Amino acid sequence: MEYLKRLSHFISPYKRYAYLNIFFNVLYALFSTLAMVSLMPMINVLFGESKKVYEKPIYKSINHLKSYLEDSLNYFITTTTDNDGPQRTLLYMIILIISLFLLKNLFNYLALFSITFLRNGVLKDLRNAIYEKVIALPISYYSEKKKGDIIARISGDVNEVKNSLLAVLELIVKEPLTILFAIITMFTISTKLTIFVFLFIPIAGLIISRIGKSLKRKSDRVQREQGVFLSTLEETLGGLKVIKSFNAEKKFNDKFQQSTTRFYDFSNTLLNRQNLASPTSEFLGIVTIAALLWYGGSMVLIDKTLSGGAFIGYMALAYQILTPAKEISKASYKVKAGNAAADRVLEILDTVSVLEDIPNAIEKNDFTTEIDLHNISFKYDDDLVLKDFNLKVPKGKSVALVGQSGSGKSTIANLVTRFYDVNSGQISIDGINIKDLKQESLRKLMGLVTQDSILFNDSIKNNVLLGKDNATDDEVIEALKIANAWEFVKELPKGIETNIGDSGNKLSGGQKQRLSIARAVLKNPPIMILDEATSALDTESERLVQVALENMMKNRTSIVIAHRLSTIQNADEIVVMQKGEIVEKGTHNQLLALNGMYKKLVEMQSFE
Repeated sequence: MEYLKRLSHFISPYKRYAYLNIFFNVLYALFSTLAMVSLMPMINVLFGESKKVYEKPIYKSINHLKSYLEDSLNYFITTTTDNDGPQRTLLYMIILIISLFLLKNLFNYLALFSITFLRNGVLKDLRNAIYEKVIALPISYYSEKKKGDIIARISGDVNEVKNSLLAVLELIVKEPLTILFAIITMFTISTKLTIFVFLFIPIAGLIISRIGKSLKRKSDRVQREQGVFLSTLEETLGGLKVIKSFNAEKKFNDKFQQSTTRFYDFSNTLLNRQNLASPTSEFLGIVTIAALLWYGGSMVLIDKTLSGGAFIGYMALAYQILTPAKEISKASYKVKAGNAAADRVLEILDTVSVLEDIPNAIEKNDFTTEIDLHNISFKYDDDLVLKDFNLKVPKGKSVALVGQSGSGKSTIANLVTRFYDVNSGQISIDGINIKDLKQESLRKLMGLVTQDSILFNDSIKNNVLLGKDNATDDEVIEALKIANAWEFVKELPKGIETNIGDSGNKLSGGQKQRLSIARAVLKNPPIMILDEATSALDTESERLVQVALENMMKNRTSIVIAHRLSTIQNADEIVVMQKGEIVEKGTHNQLLALNGMYKKLVEMQSFE
């Protein structure tokens, strides 16, 4: 239960519910025992074995409490039987039994009612914390992790932790107290018989503990495999067009089925081990009861040291121990499974982001002079993508980055927006290292339009409002007009309120890209980063959007990453890159005059 300490700050806000649960469980355990004990006087009344007491007992001290309670009950039974007959006495005994069982079940419900708020509250807060961490962790984290595994942790694993919280309280409060009260009462009835029972308990406990020894490892294996098939599902949904176009349905189907088969095998092993707990503990309990019947029966029939009513009540208490013992064995398995799940959940929560804001990070709200990339080098894995790269982007100027695929153009966009950190050198804005800035304030200064149109399953309006969440409908429409998107949006059935489907798949590629541009336009930041922003547009849309982008970039600092060189001819400076280094720099006409790589790229694209 080590993980409870690590989850304590999630449990703390709901600790009052834990205290209530413990309080009601104490009452439940007490009344469970009393309910069973109440069977004894009823049986004695039925068989006329009640001790006759005609004088009202007098309380003397705590040492005589047992005899005082017994004599008081027997006095009540004797006087009631004499005055009203045995049937009335039996009725009173039945009412007593019903009342005690009612209270027992009422307190059980109240205990469960209380713990519900704790379990679901921790579940909610854990999921919120993981989601917050998922958003906060750098993009590099997800290049190594499978998304389906993250989904498995935030759904299945967190739910497993929730279930184990109830098991923990059952393990340390409810069931142990029920057993404790029952054993104390059993000792008061017959010490000799109880000692006999205890000879069997260590044997039963040893067998049950051996069954549950490897449960954590088996549970962890099941949860990891769930992450694998969820990852396969997530990749399938994301790449369905490619899978179908390459007739790869069978390959992915086989991959998914192999994972679910492993999950099937692991789950069977785990559940069979769990399922073994209940029948094993019940069988061991029945063996104990059988031994009790033989030994206790001889005390009633031969030694005459125990009354029939006391023996039946004792048997009821002994059997009552079985259920909590069974629940404890089940709960111990849940706790082990919860422990494995908690390890996977806490692995995410304990991950330290390499891009955390430094203490006393600077809040920057304006951009006044230039962006300076000074002597930077960067690598994703082993090979450098950028080597000693230097570039200055003055305020109000547009700088275009061109070059073949893999030359490092998009990496510049990732580094300036601080999705990744440079390995050496520094990037500064107005002379301040971007590592010294709050990430939120840095990204407020920038608008980003990516090569892939990343849209969400929501309305056009809400997708565009990511740029400025308090914008009016008129501002949204104006941004759509600038991005040349209003022409198709106004024709849609619900206009800007139209839902665009998962990833915007109800729209064409060009329409999706224009919405991405509208989102950046609405944000209206001082720095604009366009990463292949027009790559998905047809020729006519590209021409219209290019005019809109040029209008938007007037007097605005822009870093434009372009594949189509026709879109950046008017840039203030064009930087030609090759293998992470600058090979040429200048305006469109200057670079053509150099008769170098830029001119070759222009000729390859064959435009005038």
